[in-house]
Amino acid sequence: MEINKEDILKEMISIRDILRWTISQFNQSDIYYGHGTDNPVDEALQLVLSSLFLPLNLPSEMYSSRLTLSERSKIFDLVRIRIQQYIPVSYLINKSWFCGLEFYIDERVCIPRSPIGELIRNNFMNLLSCSPRYILDMCTGSGCLAIASAYIYPKAQIDAVDISAEVLEVTKYNIYQHNLENRVSPIQSDLFTNVPKKQRYDLILTNPPYVNQKSLQELPREFYAEPQISLYGGDEDGLNLVDQILYNAADYLTEDGIMICEVGESRLYMNQRYPQKSFCWINLKDGGDGVFMITRQQLLKYFKIL
Repeated sequence: MEINKEDILKEMISIRDILRWTISQFNQSDIYYGHGTDNPVDEALQLVLSSLFLPLNLPSEMYSSRLTLSERSKIFDLVRIRIQQYIPVSYLINKSWFCGLEFYIDERVCIPRSPIGELIRNNFMNLLSCSPRYILDMCTGSGCLAIASAYIYPKAQIDAVDISAEVLEVTKYNIYQHNLENRVSPIQSDLFTNVPKKQRYDLILTNPPYVNQKSLQELPREFYAEPQISLYGGDEDGLNLVDQILYNAADYLTEDGIMICEVGESRLYMNQRYPQKSFCWINLKDGGDGVFMITRQQLLKYFKIL
């Protein structure tokens, strides 16, 4: 049914009005939630409040505040774009939240949602023998893993690596926004190519592209708003980049260093490709299958090419 914008704008006066309308619109649509929210209420709150430059924890008494016509019109247009073009909210408001931190996001990078965030929030669940001094975030994207880790480990130096100069512009901006220029360093590199071998890391984090061709074609439409190079891992199992990381990571880890890697649904292909290998798959309470931990010694044993 066609919606008359002028009629709607006459009726929606307060923040509460437009929130209710937005939730109703989302409920009637076939949009997919999975880029920071999992329900229409949280999706609406992010879109509406961020569009008004208001915090997500806005006091309830302010929901009765009246909106200007331009504010109402802007939100109306964004809601229609969200529904009709299947563009995730983070790209409409240029914001996303990860580990309780706010990040600038645009179409150059994927929207932060890695389950590795649960590990960061829980100090890596005793997987590390001591607080890491040096951390590498491979395929950093927005820089969310690197920056969130910097908050957990305030004495750590962190390198944030990505192949794309455009992506690293977003990374640098987020580093600056969080005042971490002295501790988080962006590096443009095709995986380990430009990473100095003299530097050894206590912890490598990586959320590389791992979606295979079949799965890529079956993803909800919202995922096509994201840069496909950040999703597609190549070939039938999506593990091209993961393989390269596994065969090179040992050279960049300290003696007791570990790597934590996300492969999502490609976990099945990992076990098929490496049936004799030892991966420590991590159980996460908040959901998100396919995160494993592997030590330097295991990398040397199973993947080092002599």
